[in-house]
Amino acid sequence: MFTLKLVRRRGTTLRTFTSTASRSHENPLGLPFRPPSTPQMPRRGGPIQKRHIEHVKKVIVVASGKGGVGKSTIAVNLAFSLAMLPHRPRVGILDLDIFGPSIPTLMGLQHSEDPRLTSAGALVPIINHGIPTMSMGYLVPRPPPDSTEFEGAIVWRGLMVQKAVQQLLFDVDWRDACGSGPGLDVLIIDMPPGTGDVPLTLGQLVVVDGAVIVSTPQDVALTDVRRGISMFKKISVPITGLILNQASFLCPSCNTAHELFGTSTNASRLGIPLLAQLPLVEGVSRGGDRGIPYVLEGKNGSDKDGKAGEIWRDAMNEAASKMWGLVHS
Repeated sequence: MFTLKLVRRRGTTLRTFTSTASRSHENPLGLPFRPPSTPQMPRRGGPIQKRHIEHVKKVIVVASGKGGVGKSTIAVNLAFSLAMLPHRPRVGILDLDIFGPSIPTLMGLQHSEDPRLTSAGALVPIINHGIPTMSMGYLVPRPPPDSTEFEGAIVWRGLMVQKAVQQLLFDVDWRDACGSGPGLDVLIIDMPPGTGDVPLTLGQLVVVDGAVIVSTPQDVALTDVRRGISMFKKISVPITGLILNQASFLCPSCNTAHELFGTSTNASRLGIPLLAQLPLVEGVSRGGDRGIPYVLEGKNGSDKDGKAGEIWRDAMNEAASKMWGLVHS
């Protein structure tokens, strides 16, 4: 469990967490009271009124019923591909994976300072590469860079998780310049795998403009993905399309594509539009570990990975363009 201390550093309010034996289920992040920023889930089966996230025009979730398919990597690169569209929309990333947040590492922010708080008590996103982000990974104790130990495991039951998700959704100020600039054109939300408390809470409380489903081609992944698609349909979240990750391996000597994990025919049975098929590219993983999204490396990154790197980057940029058109149609 975690508790909040407010400290002053150069006139700015910061948040830090320390261990405690008791936490409030109504305020798991320990944020200052902000009436009435967070909507309440009805307790006796009453109607749930979905609402927009303040200072955010469009909300896109990146999800998969299966873990380990590259969903967070896709979410980050998709956000940057959107941000590099000709009209330069302002894009943010929200990591809703409470138990296993990946965005801090993928964005090179795993050793960042704690998020600041606005005068109203909202969290201020942490920015890298020009993209504002928020994650549970910023709000738990983190070891020093040279440490091999990690003590930031989150051990929460469903109610705490549900409330933390609500706070991350509605208690973050996405405006630029610490609350005085413009908001976001698009918020990309990186979802945890499965069909549990987090996606249900999001789908019941937030107006979502589209869901991008990520999967690999093999049936063992697609089986769980079908469950995720079914869940989104039940809670009226529109499905924008599918990104098929690790769809093939492009031989570096002959440029022949080998479908190592199954064919795209398997994915076509999902009955949703195919936004992109991404080949296996070593640089994508390498860039993620370094906190540099692959689409930012441009031709320099693609040259190291040959034709496959160029195909990956072009496919991701095309998927971003398609998605922008679909959610604004």
